Amino acid sequence: MKIQALTPRVSIQTFDFDLSAEVAALRAQDPSVGAICSFIGTVRDRTAGTPGSISSMELEHYPGMTEKSIEAMIDAALKRFDIYGARVIHRIGLLQPLDQIVLVAVSSAHRGESFQACEFLMDYLKTQAPFWKKEQSLEGARWVDARVSDDAALARWGIVVTN
Repeated sequence: MKIQALTPRVSIQTFDFDLSAEVAALRAQDPSVGAICSFIGTVRDRTAGTPGSISSMELEHYPGMTEKSIEAMIDAALKRFDIYGARVIHRIGLLQPLDQIVLVAVSSAHRGESFQACEFLMDYLKTQAPFWKKEQSLEGARWVDARVSDDAALARWGIVVTN
């Protein structure tokens, strides 16, 4: 019998997160968990390889819709992979280079399923979650569009993005 953690599966927040605390909550004293895979994305100081070109990033979202979208992503991962649980945290607001921006963590009995589900969720998150990113650079502010490579990453899971 699985013990359900009291931590929500999805959090959209302005404040930072602690990987150790999140992993502990995902495990929730469940002795059947044999693997937890996690991904942490951080704000880079560059775009197109130019060091120091990004001074900050601001993220906005559509409250309610964003959480619902990510919950659906987790449901899809639970159907697709043999995993026990997942946790997604995405920060919003003004962030600086080196700040943590996103956490995806997945628990399962074995590492293979956790790795795949974590990558699946990150690929899905990059293209389908309703977030808007604005980078502040030496040239001024600009909204960041989705990259073709992100759509291609999602397509390998059999999901085609239609805009």
